[in-house]
Amino acid sequence: MDFVQSFRLAAPEILFSLSGLILLLASAWTRSDRGARVITWLTVVVLVIGGAMIAPALANGASGPDTLAFSALFTASAFAAFAKLLIIAAAAASLVVAPAYFQRLGAYRNEYAVLVLFAVLGMCLMVSSTNLLTLYIGLELNSLAAYVLAAFLRNDDRSAEAGLKYFVLGSLASGILLFGISLTYGFAGTIGYDGIAAALTGKISTGAVFGLVFVFAGLAFKISAVPFHMWTPDVYEGSPTPVTTFFASAPKVAALALTVIVAIEAFGNQIAAWQPIVIFAALASIVIGALGAIGQTNLKRLLAYSSINNVGFLLIGLAAATPQGVAGMLVYLAIYTAMTIGGFVAVLMLKDADGNPVESLADIAGLSRHRKVLAACLAMIMFSLAGIPPLFGFWGKFVVFQAAVEAGNIWLAAIGIAASVIGAFYYLKVVKVMYFDEPAMKAVGQSDWMHQALLGLCAVAISPLGYLLTKPLGEMAATAAGVLFIP
Repeated sequence: MDFVQSFRLAAPEILFSLSGLILLLASAWTRSDRGARVITWLTVVVLVIGGAMIAPALANGASGPDTLAFSALFTASAFAAFAKLLIIAAAAASLVVAPAYFQRLGAYRNEYAVLVLFAVLGMCLMVSSTNLLTLYIGLELNSLAAYVLAAFLRNDDRSAEAGLKYFVLGSLASGILLFGISLTYGFAGTIGYDGIAAALTGKISTGAVFGLVFVFAGLAFKISAVPFHMWTPDVYEGSPTPVTTFFASAPKVAALALTVIVAIEAFGNQIAAWQPIVIFAALASIVIGALGAIGQTNLKRLLAYSSINNVGFLLIGLAAATPQGVAGMLVYLAIYTAMTIGGFVAVLMLKDADGNPVESLADIAGLSRHRKVLAACLAMIMFSLAGIPPLFGFWGKFVVFQAAVEAGNIWLAAIGIAASVIGAFYYLKVVKVMYFDEPAMKAVGQSDWMHQALLGLCAVAISPLGYLLTKPLGEMAATAAGVLFIP
């Protein structure tokens, strides 16, 4: 009976596994562009079905022993369901915008969609992990697919370089994480989160502290937090733009959710040990992300530093170490996902008359004169990322700062608010270039209808209409966060 329940709880992951294997087999016999499109849309359908299977766990607030599967190696809790739904939405978005981009280059392959599907499977395992072994298996499954995706354009030197950098630095981060896991296991005597929390109570040994530090250092690389952010601008710039769209959204959600799970469930009795690490990473990411973006002239690099900056704001919610802080973090994460996808889809739509990508800030000068709707949507995204009301991005920052204040970290919220002003500079610079500079007339190419539809959807989501989602989104985030704090 337990065996049947385990398969029922892990049904979405089993669906992704079997579908990935079947589609991989099918791709071996289908080498045409049309076949690649069919496999891409079949993958999107599989993701949608998986999302529909996951949603009830969030709606029902699933928690406790009834959510555990495979001898408590896997959980289908409400928190995991919230993260999985964001991951699936981001992955589906990155799939539907890919065909038009790759087919122009004659480089679209069936494997793209299959790699994304296996990466999603790895991310789902990450956020459903209940011990360090499941964590690592999910993390590596996601990472191995990501390394190939970054280097997907084999004839492009920038893509090859991005894949190599990501692989080398990612391997280093995995080594750091494994070293932390081994130390934690050595001093706790178990790899289960519950067992680690029970073993590491009160004053812990120096060795256990080192284990905790190395685990958080490995996770900091995955979320692009300072000082482990150095790979992000190069990989984001060099990877194909649909892949960058994927990297900036789905894996970011998974890694941040995993960081929350490890902090609250495994090291929940050692908040005083990890809280200073998270606070440092948050403040450093906010400041360095903002300062690093100021001098950027490439839009993808600018958005890469923006992602580092936003990770800092998200970590403020974790630093509060309260249900309200984690719930605020989840709300911000949902809004950030919409803003990120919209931003990179807008970059995908910037093309010259021959269809070549336009990524330079100077090349979008005066964009509002000849691409009014695109310029307006991109301006909305920039204002929302800056946290300027009445756009929905303001609400994400507000709930995180409110949680920090309620937790007594008023100084942390104050520094975060002050640093937001620095970030506003480079976001407003993009708007200024589009609306007030003399037209460069470079980004004149027409866009695919799917890109237009997705950008419009993201623009509506982050507009003042997004505030209609405030109550349901807040309730779902509170339900998901509450699961982690159940004794």
